[in-house]
Amino acid sequence: MTTDLGRPRDPRIDDSVLGATVELLGTSGYADLSVDAIAKRAGTSKPAIYRRWPSKAHLVHEAVFPISEATELPDTGSLAGDVREMVRRSTAVLTTPAARAAMPGLLAEMATDPTLHAKLLERFGDVTGRGITDRLDNAVSRGEVRPDVTAAELVEAIAGMALMAIITRNHALDDDWVHRTATLITRGISA
Repeated sequence: MTTDLGRPRDPRIDDSVLGATVELLGTSGYADLSVDAIAKRAGTSKPAIYRRWPSKAHLVHEAVFPISEATELPDTGSLAGDVREMVRRSTAVLTTPAARAAMPGLLAEMATDPTLHAKLLERFGDVTGRGITDRLDNAVSRGEVRPDVTAAELVEAIAGMALMAIITRNHALDDDWVHRTATLITRGISA
């Protein structure tokens, strides 16, 4: 039997730190964001933050890309509907001011640190692995998608197209963009 020593962690600190991180990203950007500034804004200490997150990148990733209802996979009953909803949700998350500010720094750190890259992607393992695989298996059984399409490929297509559009466009990705992109992806993986 394992016994926890010390005080239990206060979830209010987690919420305060995550909120402060999102707020500061919008004003300072990733490069100028410091754990010290986050601690001050959150009303806590740097050691309290480092007990929860091993690095700024881990903290920013969790703050900007929370696992919540938005990351739950839709089940619309059709592949086209599921893909459209995945594109819409991905676009909504990736176009927030905090995500736009965080992405360049997170991508740079992930590119140079394979362990960080693996750890950050692991947070969404159930969503991208099991969940999308289940949706694809259902779509294969309905005759909507080729059986060789993988969850990783679908995630890469959705995220890749959304990221490229964010980089190349100065305006929001509207419902028309979501619809056209989802249609393009759906046709590309259709049986």
